[in-house]
Amino acid sequence: MTVGIPKGLLYSKYHIFAESFFCKLGMDVVTSPDTNKAILDEGVESCVDDACLPIKIFHGHVQWLKDKCDYLLIPRFLSLEKRKSLCPMFCGLVDMVRSSITGLPQIIDSPVYSLDKKSLLEWAMQSGGLVMKDKKAIADAFEYALCKQKSHRTAINDDGYSNRIGLLGHAYNIHDAFMNMNLIKKLHAMDIGVVTTESVSREDIAIQTQRLYKPPFWYFAREYYGAAVNLYKKHLVDGFIYVSAFSCGVDSVVVELIMQETDSFPFMVLKIDEHTGEAAVDTRIEAYGDMLKRRVLHDYNRAADGQHMPCRQGVF
Repeated sequence: MTVGIPKGLLYSKYHIFAESFFCKLGMDVVTSPDTNKAILDEGVESCVDDACLPIKIFHGHVQWLKDKCDYLLIPRFLSLEKRKSLCPMFCGLVDMVRSSITGLPQIIDSPVYSLDKKSLLEWAMQSGGLVMKDKKAIADAFEYALCKQKSHRTAINDDGYSNRIGLLGHAYNIHDAFMNMNLIKKLHAMDIGVVTTESVSREDIAIQTQRLYKPPFWYFAREYYGAAVNLYKKHLVDGFIYVSAFSCGVDSVVVELIMQETDSFPFMVLKIDEHTGEAAVDTRIEAYGDMLKRRVLHDYNRAADGQHMPCRQGVF
């Protein structure tokens, strides 16, 4: 028996756990290829127009997999932490896929309420129970997968570059090179290093979000806000780039929160959708990189002269 895992959305963060779990149960695992133009086109054609780019691309990955597996893994992510909600698109993703794509194999859509061990074990018993009845084997596979996942790291924390920026946004926007048009590679070519949200500890994120009058309703908003403010206050980066999918409601809120806290710190919001032209993106990245280098050099010279270094407007 074969289980298919679409390489979209939260795949970059949790695929080691899922693949290890089903392999340990004796199943073959097939994943869709890296995002490409064909997958994008399939997703755009099969998904509703109002969905954001990552959701459309996920549909494209499902289209590629549907005839190549006996089971399709699409967990119903309701939350990653208790009392912290996810985007409604995650909650209704399974229903969207079923409504939009015909000829699907059996979907493993057990809900995920939290990433604590007890909740994950409940998910594993439900999901594993769809393919076998041996509860001990399922529990053993869960422990094996959990151990594998703990050694998996997605954080980027570059060193050795002239400048460093905090690269913010959903993991599926940051780690999908097709979606962001090889943004990280282009920044490295400009001698700009990258620090991602995963590089900031949970404790530091919590400290910064506790300062807000009201904690962000969305789980991801809390993560990105806390990480950005921590990097800013500890002077660990020279600026920020926020990669945001067009029409993302969570991003529209968290971007404003971060900009209010970081004042005039260099900040660029890079909007992406299926119509984004690479030449336009390259122009904005190059302009931001030039501005960043001039600002850092200016501040360095003023510091050498013993002058105070006020923040300058640097928002694109």
